[in-house]
Amino acid sequence: MRLAKHFAAGVIFCAALLGALSLPPVARTGAQANPEDNESEIRAHYTKYEVRIPMRDGVKLFTAIYTPKNTSQTYPFLVSRTPYGIAPYGVDHYPKRLDPGPIFLRDGFIFVEQDVRGRSMSEGTFAEMTPHKDVKKSPTDVDESTDTYDTIEWLLHNVPNNNGNAGLWGISYPGFYVAAGIIDSHPALKAASPQAPVTDLFMGDDAYHNGGFMLAANFEFYTFFRPRTEIAPLAPYRRFDYGTTDGYEYFLHMGPLSNARRLLKEKISYWDDQVAHSTYDDFWKARNISAHLKNVHCAVLSVGGWFDAEDIVGPQKVFRAVADANPATPTKLVYGPWVHGGWDRTSGETLGDVNFASKTSDFYNEHILLPFFRQYLKGAEDAKLPTAYMFETGTNVWRRYDSWPPKNLQARALYLHAGGLLSFDSANDAQSSFDEYVSDPAHPVPFIDFPASEVPRVYMDADQRFAAKRPDVLVYQTALLEENITVAGQVSPHLWVSTSGTDSDFDVKIIDVYPTDFPNPNPNPKEVEMGGYQQLVRGEPFRGKFRNSFEKPEPFVPGQPAAIDFSLPDVNHTFGRGHRIMVQIQSSWFPLVDRNPQKFINIPDATETDFQKATERVYHSKQNASAIELSVVK
Repeated sequence: MRLAKHFAAGVIFCAALLGALSLPPVARTGAQANPEDNESEIRAHYTKYEVRIPMRDGVKLFTAIYTPKNTSQTYPFLVSRTPYGIAPYGVDHYPKRLDPGPIFLRDGFIFVEQDVRGRSMSEGTFAEMTPHKDVKKSPTDVDESTDTYDTIEWLLHNVPNNNGNAGLWGISYPGFYVAAGIIDSHPALKAASPQAPVTDLFMGDDAYHNGGFMLAANFEFYTFFRPRTEIAPLAPYRRFDYGTTDGYEYFLHMGPLSNARRLLKEKISYWDDQVAHSTYDDFWKARNISAHLKNVHCAVLSVGGWFDAEDIVGPQKVFRAVADANPATPTKLVYGPWVHGGWDRTSGETLGDVNFASKTSDFYNEHILLPFFRQYLKGAEDAKLPTAYMFETGTNVWRRYDSWPPKNLQARALYLHAGGLLSFDSANDAQSSFDEYVSDPAHPVPFIDFPASEVPRVYMDADQRFAAKRPDVLVYQTALLEENITVAGQVSPHLWVSTSGTDSDFDVKIIDVYPTDFPNPNPNPKEVEMGGYQQLVRGEPFRGKFRNSFEKPEPFVPGQPAAIDFSLPDVNHTFGRGHRIMVQIQSSWFPLVDRNPQKFINIPDATETDFQKATERVYHSKQNASAIELSVVK
């Protein structure tokens, strides 16, 4: 049946319900719209329809379809599926923007937006990060791959003037639905772009990083993302009232993690799941979509940002999983100097005090994303995209690689030495050589140097001079570099540590220290002093009890050295001649990460009395050499 017949049959009933929904800039949300208002242009050139598309188990998913009024040619579908609502609802209500943006609007697509099952106006039951079912035993065995397949199948047979091709795209949680939707691809699905896809929540995405719970961002997210009580549009977003602008004090006064539910003011099952599953158990493993990316027959363009505070690892996990399981499938990877979804709503020219010298988002949208979809959905010329199109920070240039990580790399270890020295020379200090500090959960190290109730994304490349001054932060740095050093790929700490407690975090930050004569911005309204600026390039927590297994944590033996080996998310950064490379090591990063009581305990069960000071040691002797391994471009 065609759309017009559905109208006549009375299938579509949505008058004016709600205006456009503004989503908060927090974990797992899609990107906010750019400030441009294209409503009149959309209304002039597109016709909006609303339908309920039946799935194979009988559940109907609410879907908005925007078709070009110019019917002299056919168009491909560009589908986005979301748990955040597809407002504004009502066929007479048009959005201010059709994503992925104005250049797509003018190029001509059939835009399809869908409420996923169990959210907003769609029927069914919602599951966070819907576990994929590799084996479907009956027609009622459904997941996001079947819902995507059934949606595309319906569209092909019911929407006129389509050219038989479909594409998927989405950012963050909608990016997860793209990744899940390409499994066992529908034959008409020709291209997909999972962007900042939530992929493996415990292993480096929103929920946990190396066992450390990402407290502030998750709390912020679950103040608005709550279970649905009725089939209805989402209520307009209202920012949570922290009662203060200082998140550090807010979460410190919260006390143990168990007190968070009281602050959230009601039981939220999604939050409870995050906190209850504090190891990499079957709950998390079932939600790792990268383990199921098989039978992918469409071209895939995974997109991420080097400064994505929420889902920095998801794009690479999807890229690698698709490439490994589907070697005949065209698979590409893009990273730019962006925060979470920044390529969709910012110019990508700056982040905080750091300038990237060009409008990187415009370049990406015009020269990468649109050509990708035009090639595979419209039969346009070959976009000639490399396997990996990666922005190199430090030099501020785009690099084209035929693999990621690049092939021309050399593993080089930067060793920690006494006196705060960081050097490529191997450690030869005495056996007892170490540095130590006292970590006090009552006075944790902040992750930013200004008050903020929510997580400011600028922390991802922010100045770390404030932290370097604290007695509970160890600082190591190289001499002035005599030549450029470009790191492309992993940065891997290999530390020997001990604690007077039975558990502790060891947070590692890699920092680019600018020369003292580095020029200030011009103009410089914030009076930023860039000489000696300590730019965070990459930082990650590591919860020590997981040093041998994320499934089975183990206590430390107080005072006994133990090895910690892990990898930070990839970078593509040049430390310039005359700069220094700095490493900071600390045992709290608050309230970005929840506080470790420094006692071997299930942290969600900890009480006030479980939190204790601990003396932390980082060793740099010949026998227990601590180092940071870099993937250096030859």
